[in-house]
Amino acid sequence: MITDPLFYCAAVPAVILLGLSKGGLSGLSLLSLPLMALTVSPVQAAAITLPILIVQDVVSVWAYRHTWDRRNVLILMPGALLGVVLAYLLAAWVSDALVGVSVGVISVAFGARRLIVERRQAVIAPARADIPRGVFWGAMCGFTSMIAHAGGPPFQIYVMPQRLPQAIFVGTGAIVFTLINWIKVPPYMALGQFTRENLSTAAVLFPLAIAATLAGVWLVRRLSGQRFYTIIYGLLILVGGKLIFDGVVGLS
Repeated sequence: MITDPLFYCAAVPAVILLGLSKGGLSGLSLLSLPLMALTVSPVQAAAITLPILIVQDVVSVWAYRHTWDRRNVLILMPGALLGVVLAYLLAAWVSDALVGVSVGVISVAFGARRLIVERRQAVIAPARADIPRGVFWGAMCGFTSMIAHAGGPPFQIYVMPQRLPQAIFVGTGAIVFTLINWIKVPPYMALGQFTRENLSTAAVLFPLAIAATLAGVWLVRRLSGQRFYTIIYGLLILVGGKLIFDGVVGLS
Protein backbone atom coordinates (compact mmCIF):
# COMPACT_ATOMS: atom_id res chain seq x y z
CA MET A 1 0.00 0.00 0.00
CA ILE A 2 1.19 3.52 -0.77
CA THR A 3 2.07 5.31 2.50
CA ASP A 4 3.19 8.69 1.16
CA PRO A 5 0.94 11.37 2.78
CA LEU A 6 1.28 13.55 -0.32
CA PHE A 7 -0.42 10.84 -2.38
CA TYR A 8 -3.46 10.84 -0.12
CA CYS A 9 -3.60 14.64 -0.18
CA ALA A 10 -4.27 14.22 -3.90
CA ALA A 11 -6.14 10.89 -3.79
CA VAL A 12 -8.81 11.89 -1.25
CA PRO A 13 -10.19 14.82 -3.27
CA ALA A 14 -9.74 12.74 -6.44
CA VAL A 15 -11.91 9.93 -5.06
CA ILE A 16 -14.50 12.43 -3.83
CA LEU A 17 -14.71 13.89 -7.33
CA LEU A 18 -15.00 10.39 -8.79
CA GLY A 19 -17.87 9.67 -6.43
CA LEU A 20 -19.69 12.90 -7.18
CA SER A 21 -19.31 12.16 -10.88
CA LYS A 22 -20.59 8.59 -10.48
CA GLY A 23 -23.47 9.95 -8.47
CA GLY A 24 -24.57 12.16 -11.33
CA LEU A 25 -22.40 15.27 -11.45
CA SER A 26 -20.99 14.05 -14.74
CA GLY A 27 -17.59 15.28 -15.81
CA LEU A 28 -16.03 15.93 -12.41
CA SER A 29 -14.11 12.67 -12.66
CA LEU A 30 -11.88 14.20 -15.34
CA LEU A 31 -10.06 16.04 -12.58
CA SER A 32 -9.39 12.87 -10.55
CA LEU A 33 -6.66 11.19 -12.57
CA PRO A 34 -4.73 14.44 -13.13
CA LEU A 35 -4.82 15.02 -9.37
CA MET A 36 -3.48 11.55 -8.57
CA ALA A 37 -0.93 11.85 -11.37
CA LEU A 38 0.64 14.79 -9.56
CA THR A 39 2.07 12.33 -6.99
CA VAL A 40 2.34 8.98 -8.85
CA SER A 41 2.72 8.06 -12.50
CA PRO A 42 -0.43 8.35 -14.66
CA VAL A 43 -0.28 4.61 -15.34
CA GLN A 44 -0.21 3.71 -11.63
CA ALA A 45 -2.93 6.27 -10.90
CA ALA A 46 -5.13 4.59 -13.52
CA ALA A 47 -4.48 1.14 -12.01
CA ILE A 48 -5.45 2.33 -8.53
CA THR A 49 -8.53 4.09 -9.85
CA LEU A 50 -10.12 1.15 -11.73
CA PRO A 51 -11.09 -0.93 -8.64
CA ILE A 52 -12.46 2.24 -7.05
CA LEU A 53 -14.56 2.92 -10.14
CA ILE A 54 -15.95 -0.62 -10.12
CA VAL A 55 -17.05 -0.26 -6.49
CA GLN A 56 -18.65 3.10 -7.27
CA ASP A 57 -20.40 1.61 -10.31
CA VAL A 58 -22.36 -0.70 -8.01
CA VAL A 59 -23.76 2.30 -6.14
CA SER A 60 -24.55 4.40 -9.21
CA VAL A 61 -26.20 1.55 -11.14
CA TRP A 62 -28.36 0.72 -8.14
CA ALA A 63 -29.35 4.38 -7.72
CA TYR A 64 -30.29 4.84 -11.41
CA ARG A 65 -31.35 1.27 -12.23
CA HIS A 66 -34.79 2.40 -13.43
CA THR A 67 -33.67 5.39 -15.54
CA TRP A 68 -31.41 4.61 -18.51
CA ASP A 69 -31.71 4.56 -22.29
CA ARG A 70 -31.40 1.08 -23.77
CA ARG A 71 -30.87 2.27 -27.38
CA ASN A 72 -27.88 4.42 -26.46
CA VAL A 73 -26.27 1.59 -24.47
CA LEU A 74 -26.70 -0.87 -27.36
CA ILE A 75 -25.24 1.63 -29.85
CA LEU A 76 -22.26 2.68 -27.74
CA MET A 77 -21.05 -0.67 -26.42
CA PRO A 78 -19.76 -2.34 -29.64
CA GLY A 79 -17.57 0.69 -30.34
CA ALA A 80 -16.50 0.85 -26.70
CA LEU A 81 -15.33 -2.77 -26.81
CA LEU A 82 -13.32 -2.01 -29.95
CA GLY A 83 -11.77 1.04 -28.31
CA VAL A 84 -10.67 -0.91 -25.23
CA VAL A 85 -9.07 -3.59 -27.42
CA LEU A 86 -7.21 -1.00 -29.50
CA ALA A 87 -5.94 0.75 -26.37
CA TYR A 88 -4.73 -2.59 -24.99
CA LEU A 89 -2.89 -3.44 -28.21
CA LEU A 90 -1.18 -0.05 -28.19
CA ALA A 91 -0.28 -0.13 -24.48
CA ALA A 92 3.23 -1.44 -25.08
CA TRP A 93 4.05 1.66 -27.16
CA VAL A 94 2.52 4.22 -24.81
CA SER A 95 4.84 5.79 -22.22
CA ASP A 96 3.83 7.39 -18.91
CA ALA A 97 4.71 10.79 -20.35
CA LEU A 98 2.52 10.23 -23.39
CA VAL A 99 -0.37 9.12 -21.21
CA GLY A 100 0.12 12.26 -19.13
CA VAL A 101 -0.02 14.42 -22.24
CA SER A 102 -3.12 12.56 -23.40
CA VAL A 103 -4.89 13.09 -20.09
CA GLY A 104 -3.87 16.75 -20.10
CA VAL A 105 -5.10 17.38 -23.63
CA ILE A 106 -8.41 15.65 -22.90
CA SER A 107 -8.78 17.65 -19.70
CA VAL A 108 -8.06 21.02 -21.31
CA ALA A 109 -10.18 20.33 -24.39
CA PHE A 110 -13.16 19.10 -22.42
CA GLY A 111 -12.92 21.85 -19.80
CA ALA A 112 -12.76 24.52 -22.50
CA ARG A 113 -15.64 22.93 -24.38
CA ARG A 114 -17.85 22.94 -21.32
CA LEU A 115 -16.97 26.52 -20.45
CA ILE A 116 -17.19 28.04 -23.94
CA VAL A 117 -18.93 25.93 -26.56
CA GLU A 118 -21.81 24.12 -24.90
CA ARG A 119 -23.75 27.25 -24.00
CA ARG A 120 -24.29 27.87 -27.72
CA GLN A 121 -26.08 24.53 -28.08
CA ALA A 122 -29.17 25.73 -26.21
CA VAL A 123 -30.79 26.81 -29.48
CA ILE A 124 -30.01 23.56 -31.34
CA ALA A 125 -32.74 20.92 -31.65
CA PRO A 126 -32.09 17.65 -29.78
CA ALA A 127 -30.06 15.10 -31.76
CA ARG A 128 -31.01 11.45 -32.30
CA ALA A 129 -29.14 8.42 -31.04
CA ASP A 130 -27.72 7.39 -34.42
CA ILE A 131 -25.54 4.35 -35.00
CA PRO A 132 -22.56 5.79 -36.99
CA ARG A 133 -21.81 8.56 -34.49
CA GLY A 134 -22.56 6.25 -31.58
CA VAL A 135 -20.10 3.60 -32.73
CA PHE A 136 -17.40 6.22 -33.33
CA TRP A 137 -17.84 7.99 -29.99
CA GLY A 138 -18.26 4.64 -28.26
CA ALA A 139 -14.85 3.60 -29.62
CA MET A 140 -13.36 6.89 -28.43
CA CYS A 141 -15.02 6.34 -25.09
CA GLY A 142 -13.53 2.86 -24.70
CA PHE A 143 -10.07 3.94 -25.88
CA THR A 144 -9.74 6.98 -23.60
CA SER A 145 -11.31 5.08 -20.71
CA MET A 146 -8.75 2.29 -21.12
CA ILE A 147 -5.71 4.55 -21.21
CA ALA A 148 -6.77 7.16 -18.66
CA HIS A 149 -10.31 6.49 -17.33
CA ALA A 150 -11.27 9.51 -19.40
CA GLY A 151 -14.22 8.12 -21.33
CA GLY A 152 -16.58 10.78 -20.03
CA PRO A 153 -15.89 13.46 -22.67
CA PRO A 154 -16.62 11.25 -25.72
CA PHE A 155 -19.76 9.93 -24.01
CA GLN A 156 -20.96 13.42 -23.26
CA ILE A 157 -20.11 14.73 -26.73
CA TYR A 158 -22.37 12.02 -28.17
CA VAL A 159 -25.20 11.93 -25.61
CA MET A 160 -25.57 15.51 -24.39
CA PRO A 161 -26.88 16.88 -27.72
CA GLN A 162 -29.81 14.45 -27.34
CA ARG A 163 -31.07 16.51 -24.36
CA LEU A 164 -32.12 13.43 -22.40
CA PRO A 165 -33.82 13.96 -19.04
CA GLN A 166 -31.16 14.32 -16.37
CA ALA A 167 -31.89 11.01 -14.62
CA ILE A 168 -31.84 9.08 -17.93
CA PHE A 169 -28.60 10.76 -18.98
CA VAL A 170 -26.93 9.85 -15.69
CA GLY A 171 -28.37 6.32 -15.65
CA THR A 172 -27.24 5.64 -19.22
CA GLY A 173 -23.73 6.74 -18.35
CA ALA A 174 -23.76 4.54 -15.24
CA ILE A 175 -24.64 1.44 -17.28
CA VAL A 176 -22.18 2.20 -20.09
CA PHE A 177 -19.21 2.81 -17.82
CA THR A 178 -19.99 -0.14 -15.60
CA LEU A 179 -19.77 -2.39 -18.66
CA ILE A 180 -16.62 -0.65 -19.93
CA ASN A 181 -14.89 -0.89 -16.55
CA TRP A 182 -15.49 -4.64 -16.37
CA ILE A 183 -14.26 -5.02 -19.96
CA LYS A 184 -11.06 -3.28 -18.88
CA VAL A 185 -10.33 -5.77 -16.07
CA PRO A 186 -8.74 -8.54 -18.21
CA PRO A 187 -6.46 -6.11 -20.11
CA TYR A 188 -5.35 -4.48 -16.86
CA MET A 189 -4.57 -7.92 -15.44
CA ALA A 190 -2.67 -8.87 -18.59
CA LEU A 191 -0.64 -5.66 -18.36
CA GLY A 192 0.28 -6.40 -14.74
CA GLN A 193 -1.45 -3.31 -13.36
CA PHE A 194 -3.20 -5.04 -10.45
CA THR A 195 -0.19 -5.22 -8.15
CA ARG A 196 -0.60 -5.78 -4.41
CA GLU A 197 0.38 -2.17 -3.76
CA ASN A 198 -2.19 -0.78 -6.19
CA LEU A 199 -5.03 -3.03 -5.01
CA SER A 200 -4.39 -2.43 -1.30
CA THR A 201 -4.20 1.33 -1.90
CA ALA A 202 -7.53 1.21 -3.74
CA ALA A 203 -9.10 -0.86 -0.95
CA VAL A 204 -8.18 1.76 1.65
CA LEU A 205 -10.10 4.32 -0.40
CA PHE A 206 -13.25 2.16 -0.91
CA PRO A 207 -15.27 3.57 2.05
CA LEU A 208 -14.64 7.13 0.89
CA ALA A 209 -15.51 6.12 -2.68
CA ILE A 210 -18.89 4.70 -1.64
CA ALA A 211 -19.74 7.67 0.58
CA ALA A 212 -18.81 10.15 -2.17
CA THR A 213 -20.97 8.34 -4.72
CA LEU A 214 -23.96 8.38 -2.38
CA ALA A 215 -23.33 12.07 -1.81
CA GLY A 216 -23.29 12.63 -5.56
CA VAL A 217 -26.64 10.87 -5.96
CA TRP A 218 -28.09 12.99 -3.15
CA LEU A 219 -26.73 16.23 -4.60
CA VAL A 220 -27.76 15.65 -8.21
CA ARG A 221 -31.35 15.12 -7.11
CA ARG A 222 -31.46 18.35 -5.14
CA LEU A 223 -28.99 20.95 -6.41
CA SER A 224 -28.12 22.83 -9.57
CA GLY A 225 -24.36 22.70 -10.03
CA GLN A 226 -23.84 25.28 -12.79
CA ARG A 227 -21.58 27.59 -10.80
CA PHE A 228 -19.79 24.62 -9.25
CA TYR A 229 -19.18 23.19 -12.73
CA THR A 230 -17.66 26.49 -13.87
CA ILE A 231 -15.13 26.41 -11.04
CA ILE A 232 -14.30 22.71 -11.52
CA TYR A 233 -13.77 22.99 -15.25
CA GLY A 234 -11.57 26.01 -14.77
CA LEU A 235 -9.44 23.96 -12.37
CA LEU A 236 -9.53 21.09 -14.84
CA ILE A 237 -7.94 23.29 -17.50
CA LEU A 238 -5.19 24.37 -15.09
CA VAL A 239 -4.36 20.84 -13.91
CA GLY A 240 -4.54 19.52 -17.47
CA GLY A 241 -2.12 22.23 -18.57
CA LYS A 242 0.36 21.17 -15.90
CA LEU A 243 0.14 17.52 -17.02
CA ILE A 244 0.73 18.53 -20.64
CA PHE A 245 3.80 20.49 -19.57
CA ASP A 246 5.15 17.63 -17.43
CA GLY A 247 4.45 15.10 -20.18
CA VAL A 248 6.16 17.15 -22.87
CA VAL A 249 9.20 17.57 -20.61
CA GLY A 250 9.23 13.79 -20.03
CA LEU A 251 8.97 13.02 -23.73
CA SER A 252 11.77 15.42 -24.58
